[in-house]
Amino acid sequence: MVTAKVWVLKKHFEGFPKTSDFDLKKIELPKLKDGGEVLPLLLESVFLSVDPYMRAYSRRDMKEGDVMIGTQVARIVESKNPAFTVGAFVVADHGWRTHFISNGKDLHLLPSSWPESLPRSLALGTVGMPGLTAYFGLLEVCKMKPGETVLVNAAAGAVGSVVGQLAKIGGCKVVGCAGSDDKVAYLKKLGFDEAFNYKTVTSLDEALRKASPDGYDCFFDNVKFASIAINQMKKYGRIAICGAISLYNDSVPQKGPYMQIPMIFKELRMEGFIVSRWNNRREEGVKALLKWVVEGKVKYHEQVTEGFENMPMAFIGMLKGENIGKAVVKV
Repeated sequence: MVTAKVWVLKKHFEGFPKTSDFDLKKIELPKLKDGGEVLPLLLESVFLSVDPYMRAYSRRDMKEGDVMIGTQVARIVESKNPAFTVGAFVVADHGWRTHFISNGKDLHLLPSSWPESLPRSLALGTVGMPGLTAYFGLLEVCKMKPGETVLVNAAAGAVGSVVGQLAKIGGCKVVGCAGSDDKVAYLKKLGFDEAFNYKTVTSLDEALRKASPDGYDCFFDNVKFASIAINQMKKYGRIAICGAISLYNDSVPQKGPYMQIPMIFKELRMEGFIVSRWNNRREEGVKALLKWVVEGKVKYHEQVTEGFENMPMAFIGMLKGENIGKAVVKV
């Protein structure tokens, strides 16, 4: 019998999450059974993801006492299912757990072309959900075209850093905003044409205008400053909104400005999206992202926290913007 460690939501977050909002527990897992319609697997988590959506979705989808939601790269340690061999690695959505049992229907095997030299944790970041968010957001929502100018905020994060690089691959000029000088330096290493620290500029409007005097065709919004950036959009510009991390910890909802006039006069299109819309094309996106990473066209950086016991600390640090690239926890 295997004992799994799990992190549960002890108390719904009020404002910014605290370590006291979580509780570490142990669960005894039953032995796998042979035969029957269920063909079970026992898996152990190797890497776990911490993501901004967990803060927003926890209130909507969870009750106190539930295991925290989340994704992991896991290794199969025992299998009664012929479709999955022991030792294989998968991506699963089983929350903050060290071990779990699955029937295999909710698992995604890592591609057979995955190089041994490449960290498997990338299946949670650049070649995982954040990378797919960038991929489909740019292609299907922004519908970027070569020669256009793309603006992305939270540009040094898991999604934004991929957005900028994919836009460069697509032949666009890319402007990125980030919250520290170290992050701005990282964006320059990734090949962003322009990058600035939005926390230190005297005027965000002026900084956006200076970075691209002609304006922006596409804006990929991970945070929340569409109300300012919208004034710098070109006519028929497209705005893709996939996150609002700066709002997730507000106790009192913010009142937004009116954007109707610039939206109308510039004939802009703004669309919110969740990457699961393209689940049927997941293999396409993973294949493309993995190819670009292997070729060196898409670079990556991971903020790795060691130890399952440090999951809450890694989650809180990510929400504070302490990470460059993808934040993951190594069990």
